[in-house]
Amino acid sequence: MNFTHFNESGRAHMIEVSDKDDTKRIAIARGHIKMKKETVQKIREGLIKKGDVLSVAQVGGIMASKKTSDLIPMCHNILLTGSDIRFSIAEDEIQIESEVKTVGKTGVEMEALVAVAATALTIYDMCKAIDKDMIIGDIYLVKKTGGKSGEYIKEEER
Repeated sequence: MNFTHFNESGRAHMIEVSDKDDTKRIAIARGHIKMKKETVQKIREGLIKKGDVLSVAQVGGIMASKKTSDLIPMCHNILLTGSDIRFSIAEDEIQIESEVKTVGKTGVEMEALVAVAATALTIYDMCKAIDKDMIIGDIYLVKKTGGKSGEYIKEEER
């Protein structure tokens, strides 16, 4: 079996993508952070002492998407053309969705996933003084477009 991220000597390397075509690429990922109802209410009312939780978390997620190659060993540095975070607030959780775009030789799935994780971690950091029981979970790729493999949509999302 040939592993793509190992060279002839069996050592890790970043794969060569210069021969790949530039295509428009989009990735959407989701996840959530469960918390006490009281914590959600304080976020809604702007009563968290550290500030506007969702605004800060949104910026944190966007920043993380731009730094993915610094966190994931074999990720290529990618010039992102867009990165956005959306929230859905429920009674005891906040659902997070990221959408990341580029035009390039490699996809942005990892950037979308990292954006969701960093957004959730930022929410945790901003609220941990009042709720250490928060649970971050179910981070997954919803959709990706572009590249040689084309479109992917998670089965449950179709």
